[in-house]
Amino acid sequence: MNMPLKHSLTASAIMLLTMLSLNYISHVEEINPNKAFSTFPLEIGEWKGKPERFDQEIYDVLGVDDSILANYNHADGRTVQLYVGFYNSQSEGDLIHSPKHCMPGAGWNIIESGIVEVDIPESGSMNVIRLFLQKGVQKQISLYWFQSRGRIISSEYMQKIYLVTDSITRHRTDGSFVRLITPVYNDDEARAMERLKSFTRSIMPLLNEYIPS
Repeated sequence: MNMPLKHSLTASAIMLLTMLSLNYISHVEEINPNKAFSTFPLEIGEWKGKPERFDQEIYDVLGVDDSILANYNHADGRTVQLYVGFYNSQSEGDLIHSPKHCMPGAGWNIIESGIVEVDIPESGSMNVIRLFLQKGVQKQISLYWFQSRGRIISSEYMQKIYLVTDSITRHRTDGSFVRLITPVYNDDEARAMERLKSFTRSIMPLLNEYIPS
């Protein structure tokens, strides 16, 4: 089977599952975050964060119930932007959005995408999605994942499949989207990648305190 046909069939199957599950999704339980994201720490080790906000129009499109957007500065002068969007429940109109659709709309070209592994102390490792982005001469790397109902998910397809199955078997569609972005300084992609991995290791214990399992 050729790859375009395989992807088309997979997308069609996901759409069908989503349509079949809408009756269940309309009766799911709304789950709040364990803690309000307004209390998320702005000092994490050597990182100091400054709260930011998107334009209200963006929040209206995202449909999130709680979130944090902050730029964290390291002692070495480098920065990482953290965004976490939390949904008490996901209906047909309020679903987690993928950066693969949003970033090009903001003028960023996706040069590369793939899956990378991040080692997390005391809990093994996790797979996350990596995007290499460029707009003019600016370059940046993003890591993101879906953290929903006790799972770390590194696939848009699997995120939708789990959403359907959990709405039926667990009556839950709560979930969150976690995205990190850092600039690529002096074309040093390796250091930018390691900076994001290091920041991920720092925030995972905190995210587990906020996001319901």
